[in-house]
Amino acid sequence: MQQNINIKNKRARFDYELLDTYTAGIVLSGTEIKSIRLGKASISQSFCEFNDADELFIINMQVDEYSYGGHYNHKPKAERKLLLNRQELKKLKKEVTTSGLTIVPLRVFINDRGLAKVNIALARGKKLYDKRETLKDRDNKRNLSRIKKNFNN
Repeated sequence: MQQNINIKNKRARFDYELLDTYTAGIVLSGTEIKSIRLGKASISQSFCEFNDADELFIINMQVDEYSYGGHYNHKPKAERKLLLNRQELKKLKKEVTTSGLTIVPLRVFINDRGLAKVNIALARGKKLYDKRETLKDRDNKRNLSRIKKNFNN
């Protein structure tokens, strides 16, 4: 079994300006946690939203079916409940409804006790020119490090 599971959402930092991060637990069934422990999950298209009872759910999280699950297997794209403190839920709900921000999952990991956790962030969408600026900065850093490497040799 693979110990350090670290499933990332690489597009989140590019598409969103991250304001505040939280670590939440996930309510999973038996075959879902087994599949995540094998690293067969994806959060690239997922997002979080509140339901009518003010509970936070992660939507579009892809957890592949467990290969030895048989007829007890789960649905790959089911909504999964996130577990946070009541104060954190109230704060997130207030920010989402008043400011028009969104909640994006950043990474899924297994903690020391063997429980699946997800890092979520309160985020504001970037404009196209912000994304271009990010790309320019990344290219400039890459060129600068290349020049430094050649200069030192």
